[in-house]
Amino acid sequence: MSATAAHILITGSSRGIGAAAVQRLTSAGARVIGHATRADGEKQIGADLAQPNAAEGLWTQALDRLDGRIDVLINNAGIYEPVSVGESQEVWNERWQRTLQVNLQSAADLCRFAVSHFRAREGGGRIVNVASRAAHRGDSPQHWHYAASKAGLIAITKSIARGFAGEGILAYAVAPGFTMTGMAEDYLASRGGDKLLQDIPLGRVADPAEVANVIAYLALTAPASMTGAVLDVNGASYVR
Repeated sequence: MSATAAHILITGSSRGIGAAAVQRLTSAGARVIGHATRADGEKQIGADLAQPNAAEGLWTQALDRLDGRIDVLINNAGIYEPVSVGESQEVWNERWQRTLQVNLQSAADLCRFAVSHFRAREGGGRIVNVASRAAHRGDSPQHWHYAASKAGLIAITKSIARGFAGEGILAYAVAPGFTMTGMAEDYLASRGGDKLLQDIPLGRVADPAEVANVIAYLALTAPASMTGAVLDVNGASYVR
């Protein structure tokens, strides 16, 4: 796909990996519409993906701003809220529901809209889902729900790839380990950064620009035969 012709919607673009991806894709010549809970400027749409059906409004607005055509959907929005097994059932349910809604259900909704859009125009398209190392190796005792949501996102990616490749609809996933974003910085600080870094053979966490480069590759130039692939960016902290 030519970067200069690509119309792209990316969620969670206000900071970290999302912001780096917007910069990388824009510099390549793509036309990009971002998303955040609260919009900041004309090139970003505000939508609270914790709310059911918010994805539909986001997709509709993005189509309007991109002149009725989206070539690539990048699902990057996500939350990382802890909940322990000792919490009340009410808190447990609320954290699980919110995490699954933002990280999985909203992404699934956007994938559905994208697949329908790509099929209607008979031109194919690409989906890039930003998952996590946690989808493969699990996460901390306080983050079952996060790991589950990201594992589900990978399963969605593979299902789309298998189901729609014949129509030119390609789906890829990225599975970063710790990346120096606001969420990771808070987690590292709370759990002893030096100890956690010992689990990363590379000796450091990833930079958002590194993950953004992988996203841009999948969004623009990865070969069609790679559809369904999950690319790890974790400093060899989990090797499949």
